[in-house]
Amino acid sequence: MSLSAPSSRRSRPARAAGAALAACVLLGTLATTAGATTAAAAPAAPAAPTAPAPADCSAAYRVQQKLDGGTVWRMCWRYSTDSGLILDKVTYQPPGEPAPIRVLNSAKLAQIHVPYDDGNAEYDDLTGAGFGWGLQNLKPGECPGGTITSVKVPEVGKVNGLCTTTRARGHAYRMAADTGSKVWQAQGKDLLVYTVNKVGWYEYISEWRFSSDGTIGMNVGATGSLSPVDYNATDGRGWPIGKGARDYATSHAHNVFWKLDFGLDGSDKGRVEQFDSKVTPPAGDGSPTVKTTRTVVTRELAGDARNMRWWRVVSDTGKNKDGHARSYEIVPGHTHTYAGRPFTRHDVYFTQARACEQFASNNILDCGQGAPDSVDKWVNGETLKNPAVWVNIGFHHIARDEDQQPMPVHWQGFQLAPRDVTAMNPLTPADLAGQNGAPNLGS
Repeated sequence: MSLSAPSSRRSRPARAAGAALAACVLLGTLATTAGATTAAAAPAAPAAPTAPAPADCSAAYRVQQKLDGGTVWRMCWRYSTDSGLILDKVTYQPPGEPAPIRVLNSAKLAQIHVPYDDGNAEYDDLTGAGFGWGLQNLKPGECPGGTITSVKVPEVGKVNGLCTTTRARGHAYRMAADTGSKVWQAQGKDLLVYTVNKVGWYEYISEWRFSSDGTIGMNVGATGSLSPVDYNATDGRGWPIGKGARDYATSHAHNVFWKLDFGLDGSDKGRVEQFDSKVTPPAGDGSPTVKTTRTVVTRELAGDARNMRWWRVVSDTGKNKDGHARSYEIVPGHTHTYAGRPFTRHDVYFTQARACEQFASNNILDCGQGAPDSVDKWVNGETLKNPAVWVNIGFHHIARDEDQQPMPVHWQGFQLAPRDVTAMNPLTPADLAGQNGAPNLGS
């Protein structure tokens, strides 16, 4: 999705003191709260969880939802005129766990970097183009079955800009018995929390998706309109949009960064591990073999996704009922790695967490005189004691006729998948709960 040329982009207002604005909503039953409007009639909610909600924020500043199977997600949220929506103190409580499990201390967008193929324009949409001030009012139809809450944006006023709702995702699992006609299956729902921010001609849907099995999805959808001032790419750096060979929309990239501060089981001191698997061709008539190796990432790292490579963040303190350390695996979505800038050349960064390091490029916080302002330069060999995780998912947008008008949503993002957070599938039916590590033949 292209962005507009400098002359048509909204100028960024002067930053007010304390730009981060807290504004949150209680969603436990998808009911209306102060400052909120119900988008659509919601079905009756399940009974509230028996475990107490964390005292991390008051009820007016909390998102809480019980999903299928009994899973409960809780978190606080706030709004920043630089970052947009920020989620804090995210906890996951699957069935059978007596208390919420802390997953993330904080999670947010960390930059949307947009360079054009012709070299004439390049933007940092969060810290250089007024992203936070572009929060959009949402209509009830944009938040089906959910709640829209107003957010007070400095120099803009109140915006009905936050949607919290649930959405069906299809099968959570399915398993047929080896004998007889028994089938175990469940249909799942996700908790969705999202906003829409307009930058120039284009609009970003910032979506956070929480599933009953403990998975978290981070996605940005770009939509709106192709910039009418960018139909000038006649040198092979664009695509014809109008009739015949004319109206060439300039190609460009969207490099989206997220910043995650893990707090697994309430500890900041998680460790990072990288796994690589190597396939060895068969000898003679045998089969190929695969060996997987684990490398503990002890120092800051700029990592590149490769075939059969993955990373996880491991709890420093928590274990599941099998005695295995709890962790979350980073699962990148499809990406185009942009080589034009050093900070976009890698897919993931692990840095020692610092309060002043908040944006992957054009970092506007003061880290001291002469301090670098992009994530690639923060990777300088320090020992990782409290890792901050940065994920970069890129998209090279070569426009097409179907991008007008309006432009269909293009999604880019990644997931955090629970790995050994629970001893079994947290949605395991009661009659299969005894098969941990030893599935029955004929089950």
